Amino acid sequence: MKTIKMKLLLSLGLIAFIVLFGTLGYIVIEGWNALDSLYMTIITIASVGFKEVHDLSSGGRIFTIILIISGAGTILFTLNTGAKFVLEGELQDILGRKRLEKQIKDLKGHYIICGYGRMGKIICKELRGSGVEFIIIEKMPNLIQEREDIILLEGDATQDEVLREAGIEKAKGLISVLPTDAENLYVVLTARGLKPDLTIVARAGEEGSEQKLLRAGADRVVSPYHIGGLRIAHTVVKPAVVDFIE
Repeated sequence: MKTIKMKLLLSLGLIAFIVLFGTLGYIVIEGWNALDSLYMTIITIASVGFKEVHDLSSGGRIFTIILIISGAGTILFTLNTGAKFVLEGELQDILGRKRLEKQIKDLKGHYIICGYGRMGKIICKELRGSGVEFIIIEKMPNLIQEREDIILLEGDATQDEVLREAGIEKAKGLISVLPTDAENLYVVLTARGLKPDLTIVARAGEEGSEQKLLRAGADRVVSPYHIGGLRIAHTVVKPAVVDFIE
């Protein structure tokens, strides 16, 4: 996409250069005024077939041939680049970005979900079912299939600017369920620094990470493996209690 943008800017620059080149050429070769020279350049590049502003000299005709060839090539290059710009989704990305910015701007008292893996999907499903507003920050949004009912921000949740873009100043809470404890720890530290009164819940994978995350500023720390192990043990030892809770 960056290559297409550069080509589009290049083609627009070439058109401006051709117009300037043609205008100056007619002024120098034919001695016309700036308006007549500009008008002749435009109708020549556009190939509209209008009559010349004034009769051309031999030098003017040769210059016009060069201008037609270079202008036609530039126009074709611009049209080709513009078609790629639209067809390859760059225009849709721009419009989508504007829509995302508006959605984030309208959020208030929402939750920020950092990571949309297996746990993130379950969390979002429950929040959606409870009518809670939330936004997801994910590094690799191209791996996400369902996007209909979610606000998704591409980026690294450990970065200050990404959390600010997600509206952390207006958020009610943050849930960090990134793949590693180090990433979750960094998110907790960053989020707590940006908003001291934010409710933060973090996921802990390794033993001993709970205390580190709590010291970093998390209000609650959940260890899926610890909870899962307890649940399995209780299912064997106290099946009646588990059935009652369910």
